[in-house]
Amino acid sequence: MMASIGEFDPLNNIVPATKIEVTVSCSERSCIEIISQHADEMLVVLYVQGIGTKEWREFGRTEVIDNTLNPNFVRKFFLDFFFEEKQNLRFDVYNVDSRSSNISKFDFLGQTFCTLGEIIGSTGGRLENSLSGIPGKKLGAIIFTAEELSNCRDIATMQLCANKLDKKDFFGKSDPFLVFYRSNEDGTFTICHKTEVVKNTLNPVWQPFTIPVRALCNGDYDRTVKVDVYDWDRDGSHDFIGEFTTSYRDFSRGQNQFNVYEVLNPKKKGKKKKYINSGTVSDPSQPTSLHYMNPYQMNAYAMALKAVGDIIQDYDSDKLFPAYGFGAKLPPDGKISHAFPLSGDNENPNCVGIEGVLEAYFQSLRTVQLYGPTNFSPVINQVARSAQDVTDGSQYFVLLMITDGVISDMLQTKEAVVNAAALPMSIIIIGVGPAEFDAMEELDGDEVRVSFSGHFAERDIVQFVPFRDYMDRSGNQVLSMARLAKDVLAEIPEQLLGFMKTRGIEPRPALTTSDLPDLHRHI
Repeated sequence: MMASIGEFDPLNNIVPATKIEVTVSCSERSCIEIISQHADEMLVVLYVQGIGTKEWREFGRTEVIDNTLNPNFVRKFFLDFFFEEKQNLRFDVYNVDSRSSNISKFDFLGQTFCTLGEIIGSTGGRLENSLSGIPGKKLGAIIFTAEELSNCRDIATMQLCANKLDKKDFFGKSDPFLVFYRSNEDGTFTICHKTEVVKNTLNPVWQPFTIPVRALCNGDYDRTVKVDVYDWDRDGSHDFIGEFTTSYRDFSRGQNQFNVYEVLNPKKKGKKKKYINSGTVSDPSQPTSLHYMNPYQMNAYAMALKAVGDIIQDYDSDKLFPAYGFGAKLPPDGKISHAFPLSGDNENPNCVGIEGVLEAYFQSLRTVQLYGPTNFSPVINQVARSAQDVTDGSQYFVLLMITDGVISDMLQTKEAVVNAAALPMSIIIIGVGPAEFDAMEELDGDEVRVSFSGHFAERDIVQFVPFRDYMDRSGNQVLSMARLAKDVLAEIPEQLLGFMKTRGIEPRPALTTSDLPDLHRHI
């Protein structure tokens, strides 16, 4: 297990709204009732109702549960809670039988309505609602669990391996995967992460993964974390191998003899006198973090920045790059900012060359406190304001965003992208860490053009790539930064030409290099 704790001094400040995490699950009985309607794969879609318009707007979706009787959705909904407002929610359940993201192609399985206040006010923050919407059918029930999120913004990177797990498959060994849960005050557990499945082995080594510490334990380092070990089965009836409990504080100690956990199966332990354990889980690696400043190697953010920057800076004549951070408390008063200059100078956000950007980035890590929510739209709008002042073809703006995949203002970001598509600018997004990047894929718009309130972006201006695709098997060495730069920059020329053509801007006569259109880059 690798885990890292960010050393940031807490700064007192008022949070704009209480951030609530809502988890969706259902009892095994209810899930059987839902799946009996031929719901081999199901997801839940959350809609929120506008206070003034009363219109329902899609807020987010869970991941798809693939034919399983372990009906806990890992993907959460993060909502701002306002005590003085009635925040109406609608949860629709669908059977997913196609790869399309279009809800109209899914089979409707039922829905339920409640308010955010109802979930929070329920005993233990746990509300169970029956599904309705299909006359004459028993549709089961959905369980909602709410918890107020702490201000902890630490990111943990973990990796685990196991040894001598129980053999579960008749014709093979086992196909193990791990499920992480954090404990609740009422003694129940809330799912917070699933690893990938490692096929046909009793000694698996799972890939490193990152998880916000507040998702794992809500910032309480001594809070119990339970880990279940399962053998994956195609039909969804995964076999329980065993479990162990620990805490994030123990995880964060890294590799040592105390971080070898016995995987115990209570049923086996009760039946077999000579039962010892069903295997062990331990740590194959050393602590690290996405933002960790290793004195011997650049972190993923820095490597991605340098790889792309070294190429694209050649197209900027003055080599001055405005560089911004988003999602942090700034000294001296702890003010929250979603678009702060890494240079620390509000009047001059420019950094000299890519080396100057890197220097400002590392200096910023030492002075700010990483803090949520993580909003993309302010930075996009910041660059858009610069781009809208120069639409004659003399300048083109490229915004490079490097992120761990967490995005808190998806609707506002979609609106910002749609508006920016009419301006001389492109957006490159590089996702670092092994998190899910569904939101980034949606912004990329290669399959379905980004839209907001029925308006589609007139151009595809976003290019997204996951950084992990450019790393070797060990997970910490860059395989080919040249290939990364090539892939993220591949669409820029076509996007630039597309803007010029739609605006009727003709190529100018042959000019000297200094007279060519300037490719302004923001980071």
